[in-house]
Amino acid sequence: MKILLEDYRKKKVKIRNRLKSFREIYKKSDRDIFKELCFCILTPQSKAIICDKAIERLQKDDILFKGDIRKVKSYLKGVRFPNNKARYIIEARNIFKNGHGPDIKSKIDSKDLSKTRDWLVSNVKGLEYKEASHFLRNIGFGSNLAILDRHILKNLKRYKVIKDIPATLTKKKYLEIEDKMRSFFEKIGIAMGEIDLLFWSMETGVIFK
Repeated sequence: MKILLEDYRKKKVKIRNRLKSFREIYKKSDRDIFKELCFCILTPQSKAIICDKAIERLQKDDILFKGDIRKVKSYLKGVRFPNNKARYIIEARNIFKNGHGPDIKSKIDSKDLSKTRDWLVSNVKGLEYKEASHFLRNIGFGSNLAILDRHILKNLKRYKVIKDIPATLTKKKYLEIEDKMRSFFEKIGIAMGEIDLLFWSMETGVIFK
């Protein structure tokens, strides 16, 4: 625990600056927000940096909003399950289409993020609770949400927040662990929104997203 808190103190300013940059994204266009959604669609079982580069290429060449499934897939080099994820991007594009471009802000209720997260999981293929939480964090709404991926769960077990890493994460189990995590980190003075970036940086040396 001492090492965790020492590392947090060293990185706190950088982590908070990164979270501030996420909040700035929501002030941008729906296209920028949709881009973050697509990044989170790509991340399951894939390296975040590779996914981010793929999204940047898709946007640069105007494929993210206009390319067909074959073209989108061709940009997903190094991303696992490219067939499914290309299809998920196309389907997400159709869900948020309003005739002029993506309309995603209207689906986000900043006063009820649990409801918003439930809606995303129910309506956007490729998003489970982890990915939906990741997306909301990346646009500035993650201060009270947990991103329960493998490295978070591993560290929660390490610090005895949970006894075992569950084989599967149902909604009930996800919310149960999220509550335990929230309670634990409140006690030691680290905000929920900072945990993922802290643990990620401890493993990789990078404060990413």
